[in-house]
Amino acid sequence: MPDVTSDERGRRIFQIHKEKAVETAVEKIRQNLGPDWAIFSREETTTLAWILGEAWVSVERSVWEQSSFARLTRGDVEEIIRIGNAVKEKTIREEPGIASITTILKRSY
Repeated sequence: MPDVTSDERGRRIFQIHKEKAVETAVEKIRQNLGPDWAIFSREETTTLAWILGEAWVSVERSVWEQSSFARLTRGDVEEIIRIGNAVKEKTIREEPGIASITTILKRSY
């Protein structure tokens, strides 16, 4: 088995922290929305998780930690998914998309 470099180990740990943060956020959103969660397709929830992961990488840690994902409304979640789709389709750049998501997250404090 080849040796794992410190850089590779660091990247793996970073990825694990990112995945855990996103998983926790999505679960809080799901619980808060209750039956409304069912309106989102698998593709939409995958986009939500993906763009939240991108946001986790980019936003200040204090913003992420102060955000109350359990307080996001269905409209907030729909907007985050819309932004995620626009970033994927390259109709908006990632930086402004993440800035818009940051604004949504800050409203949840």
